[in-house]
Amino acid sequence: MSKAIVPIQQIAKSIHLLRGQRVILDFELAPLYSVTTGNLNKAVNRNRERFPTDFMFQLTPAETDHLIFQFGRSKRRGGRRHLPYAFSEEGVAMLSSVLKSERAVRVNIAIMRAFVKLRETLETNRELARKFAELERRVGKHDEKIDAILEAIRQLMATPEKPRREIGFHVRETAPRYRTRKS
Repeated sequence: MSKAIVPIQQIAKSIHLLRGQRVILDFELAPLYSVTTGNLNKAVNRNRERFPTDFMFQLTPAETDHLIFQFGRSKRRGGRRHLPYAFSEEGVAMLSSVLKSERAVRVNIAIMRAFVKLRETLETNRELARKFAELERRVGKHDEKIDAILEAIRQLMATPEKPRREIGFHVRETAPRYRTRKS
């Protein structure tokens, strides 16, 4: 058997950001645990005290409509009778104690690894964004100086303008050349 029962990439695709928390929805968790969504929710409801609101919450109708739009699910015949549940990282960890099977434990380990990998990726991106902002700030100061140097070089390279020739007829005589005869 492989180390991970479910590929981390598959789990990462199931992680959504709702109400400021990273969560996995009940209908995406159920196939991972090889149970139906109804059975998963029944097990959770039988052990409701183990799932406070920060571990699990039920989506509002508006959030559900938004998900239906994103997933392209049909609103017609069939479908769900109840609004879906969203499980946070802690809620998924608690599911392994509610669903008592060997597969549930292995899937739970894979999901925890996916959450940790996602957290590491986000931290790496934050560090990269911080370094990029610092670089931008340093280069921003140099940009003004570089622009001033380039402008000075352009002025030195520019050829001086020749004086323009005046337009029109100009007389350059200072004294009359014609003599008049004396009679």
